Amino acid sequence: MYRKEIKVLDCTIRDGGLMNKWQFSKEMVKSVYDGCVAAGVDYMEIGYKSSENQFSRDEYGAWKFCDENEIREIVGENKTHTKISVLADIGRIDYDDIAPKSESVVDMVRVACYDHQIDKAIHLAEHCIDKGYETTINLMAVSTTIEHTLEEVLNDVAKCRVPTFYLVDSFGSMYSEQIQYFMNKYKTALPGKTIGIHAHNNMQLAFANTIEGIIQGANMIDCTMLGLGRGAGNCPTELLLSFLKNPKFNLRPIFEVLEKHLLPLQEEIRWGYYLPYMITGMMNEHPKSGMKLVESDHRNEVLKFFDAVIDGKVLE
Repeated sequence: MYRKEIKVLDCTIRDGGLMNKWQFSKEMVKSVYDGCVAAGVDYMEIGYKSSENQFSRDEYGAWKFCDENEIREIVGENKTHTKISVLADIGRIDYDDIAPKSESVVDMVRVACYDHQIDKAIHLAEHCIDKGYETTINLMAVSTTIEHTLEEVLNDVAKCRVPTFYLVDSFGSMYSEQIQYFMNKYKTALPGKTIGIHAHNNMQLAFANTIEGIIQGANMIDCTMLGLGRGAGNCPTELLLSFLKNPKFNLRPIFEVLEKHLLPLQEEIRWGYYLPYMITGMMNEHPKSGMKLVESDHRNEVLKFFDAVIDGKVLE
C-alpha cells in the first residue's frame, strides 16, 4: 500500500533492549542504524532516554540512557534522511536530561504513558516541543483503559500541541476489529493530528493489526527487525517494508542486518511465538509473567502456567 504520508519508525534497539537490558554491542547498533538509512526507513528509535539517577549502568546498557556522546558515536552528525528518535517513560526521566535540540542529533522524543499519567505526558511532550524536538505521545495498554477515561485522555490530547498520538497494543491482545474501533475513535477525537500504531505479537497479529491500522489511516508505523521486542516482539520491519509499496524502501540492507546480527541473537534471546506470551496476550495481561517463565528451566510447563493465569495467580 503506497501512501506518501506514511512514516516508518524502526525501534529494534529500543524495544528489543527490553529483552537484554540494552546490552547491545556498538557494532550491532551501528549496523541497525546503517541498515535503516540504506533501507530508506524514516526514523530509528535508538533507545530510551532515562535518568541515570534512577537506573544503574552496571545493570543496563547504553541504550537505556541514550547519552548524546554515545549516540554520536553511532550516527555522527546524522546527515541522512533517517531521523533519530528516543522514548521517555513518565516518571523515569528528569527534564534536565533533555538537552535543547540545537545541542543534540536526536530529532524526536516520544513520550510513553498510561492513562492516569496523560497530564504529565502532555507537559513533558510540550516541554520537548519548546526545546525544538518533534514529539509524540504513546498511550500504553489502551486495551485496559475504560471508555470514559479514554474519552478524557483524548479530550486532553486534542487540546495540546503534540502533533502525533499512538495507538499502542502493549499486551498484543487486540484483533483487527479493535484496531478499527480505536482508530476511528482516535481520528474522530483528534482531527488534524497524526495517528501512529505500535503493535505487539503475542497473538501473532502484530503485522495484521499494523496493516489494519494503516488501512484505517495510521501514518506513523512502528516495527522492529525480525520482530525483536519485549516478549513476543513486534511487527517485523522486513514484513512491513515488503507490504508498503513505496519505492524509497530497499529490503536488502535489512536482510543484511538480519543475517549478521538478528538471526545469531535468536540463539541467545527468546522472543517471538512462545505459548506463555500467547496466553498473556489472550488474557490481555502484561507479558512479564510469561517472560519469567520463558527464561526459566520450566518454560515448557505451559499447562500449569495456563491454569495459573486463568485463575489469576501469576499476573504480578
